[in-house]
Amino acid sequence: MFTKNRDRLLTTEMSRKVMAAILAHREVAPLLSDEHFSVDGTLVKAWASMKSFQPRSGNEPPGGDGSSGGPPLDTAPADADKAPAKPETDPMLQTRRSSRNAEVDFRGQKRSNATHASTTDPDARLYRKSAGTGAVLCFMGHALMENRSGLVVQADLTRADGHAERRAALGMIHDHCPGSTRRLTLGADKGYDSADFVRDLRQACVTPHVAQKARHSAIDGRTTRHAGYALSQKHRKRIEEPFGWAKAVGGMAQTVYRGLERVRSRFILTMAANNLARLPRLLAG
Repeated sequence: MFTKNRDRLLTTEMSRKVMAAILAHREVAPLLSDEHFSVDGTLVKAWASMKSFQPRSGNEPPGGDGSSGGPPLDTAPADADKAPAKPETDPMLQTRRSSRNAEVDFRGQKRSNATHASTTDPDARLYRKSAGTGAVLCFMGHALMENRSGLVVQADLTRADGHAERRAALGMIHDHCPGSTRRLTLGADKGYDSADFVRDLRQACVTPHVAQKARHSAIDGRTTRHAGYALSQKHRKRIEEPFGWAKAVGGMAQTVYRGLERVRSRFILTMAANNLARLPRLLAG
């Protein structure tokens, strides 16, 4: 039955409904804070190898997509003696490439998302989240956590890029508290310390409890002087726990799905499952 309904159930809309139903339960709702939140992002490795990261069709040389680079067939009769040699050579090369996992050396090659794409999962992006780490084909998962009990109240997954975390954070806080006029707080790490992000949060009546960069920080003494800022910075680190559970238990270290929509629905469902795993202990306390 699940196999027949998989396409209907594994959707972003259905995963969001599952999470909303868990949070709206009469025993769970009192555990949630409606004022103080934390946000963060994590990389989810795509179900695609680095060998699949090939030049886009516009950058491939003639014949690079498997089609013949020679003259069209209607010109073959002018040189009928050489025509049979072409078909015998090309199929052998194509079969050899597709049937053997050949060694590939990428050293010295310039490869970027602007010129290359994965042939296995075109939605995956080559990205590294921090200096000193290797770039991988991945997606970027995002979570919004309330600070009272550490439950995830919103989740999303996007293509990986340098602005994805901040865009997703704004979207999740607006989705969770649409049109709120109450003063909310949002804790985050230094990756969110951006002037435009801080400005957008303040316009939305959200106090940005974002960790300060060493230089050119958008957070000043108006925010850091309050005791609530230090508390938010303490509580925001708990958001790593759902990410750790999702990768160690929920199978999100590397997804087994392809396509942004399927991976997103699985990520949101995994965050909802993490809430379920934590609820027995929270309710017992």
